[in-house]
Amino acid sequence: MSSDFESYEQDFAVLTAEITGRIGKVPKLVGDEKKQMVVNVEKQLEEARELLEQMELEVREIPPQSRGMYSSRMRSYKQEMGKLEADFKRSRIAYSDEVRNELLGDDGNSSENQLIKLREERAHLLDNTERLERSSRRLEAGYQIAVETEQIGQEMLENLSHDREKIQRARERLRETDANLGKSSRILTGMLRRIIQNRILIVVLAIVIIFTTMMAIFFSVKGR
Repeated sequence: MSSDFESYEQDFAVLTAEITGRIGKVPKLVGDEKKQMVVNVEKQLEEARELLEQMELEVREIPPQSRGMYSSRMRSYKQEMGKLEADFKRSRIAYSDEVRNELLGDDGNSSENQLIKLREERAHLLDNTERLERSSRRLEAGYQIAVETEQIGQEMLENLSHDREKIQRARERLRETDANLGKSSRILTGMLRRIIQNRILIVVLAIVIIFTTMMAIFFSVKGR
C-alpha cells in the first residue's frame, strides 16, 4: 500500500516541477501562445489534484498506527498545491496587465481614466483572489478535520469491536463455568445421597445383627 503512495508522490513531484516552470513562463508570453500555455497549466493542475485524491485514498487504507507520517506529508503536498494555484492566479492577472497595456498603447494617447479604471480592476481581482485563497484554506482545514475525525471514529469502532469480542469470550467462559458447576453439584448430590443410603443400610444391618444375636442368646438361655 505504501509503495503505491510513494509512486504517486514521485508523479506529483515531477508534475509540480513542470507546472512551476510553466507558470514562470506565462507572464513572458503573449497572444495565442500565452493562451495555450494557460490551458496546459490548467490541465496539469487538474492532474495534480487527481493525484492528491489518489494519495488521500491510499492514506486512508494505511493502518492507523502508521498513518500519521503519511498524513503529515499529505498536508505538505496540499499546501504546495495551494501555492501553485495562487501563483497561477497571479500569473493570469499578469496576463490581464498585458491586455491593459494594449488598451493604453505605447503612444501615450490613452486617457488617465482608463489607467485608473484598469488599476481598480486589477486591485479588485487581487482582492477576489485573496478571498478565494482564504476560502480554499478554510475548506481544506475543514476537510482535514473531517478526515481526522473519520480516522478517530474508525479507530474507536475498531476498539469497540475488540472489546465486544472480549466480552463475548468472557460470557462464553462464564457459561462454561456455570455448566461445569452444575455438573459438579449434581455429582456431589449423588455422592451424598449414596453415602446416606449406605449409612442407613449399615444401621439397619447392625440392628438386625444385634437383634439376631440377642434372640439367639435368649433362646439359648431359655433352653437350659
